[in-house]
Amino acid sequence: MTADPELDAAIAAVEDQFGIVFNRARIVWAESAKLVHPELQPAGYKLLSSIVRAGSTNAHALAELYDMDKSAISRQIRQLEELGLVESRADERDGRARVLVPTSTARDRIARVRAANQARLRNALAGRSVEELRSLADVLRIVAAG
Repeated sequence: MTADPELDAAIAAVEDQFGIVFNRARIVWAESAKLVHPELQPAGYKLLSSIVRAGSTNAHALAELYDMDKSAISRQIRQLEELGLVESRADERDGRARVLVPTSTARDRIARVRAANQARLRNALAGRSVEELRSLADVLRIVAAG
């Protein structure tokens, strides 16, 4: 708390809205996971989405990105492989290491889900000016940097 009650109230309002946004994000991730595959968990969807976005990556990079335990990452990756969404290949630079690559099925399904999610976001932000959207992006970047 600061000496400025108005500032404190404004920060509390931002915190409340972040809670609502995060809860909505969890719902969207769960819905998105089911659209990709009925057995896919939200955590698996987030990992798969990152693998698709990167084109290829490894379990270590995903563990760092999401600050997740390597055993949890391994379980999710195993499920992604079993569902035919990810392939594990030898790293061309280091044959001892494994690289995760999305299958064409995963790329297609993630692309459809992303298009729907982006349309939802576009509709939610319709009517906002470019300046407002840039300001929002700047604020989110500041918050993410911590």
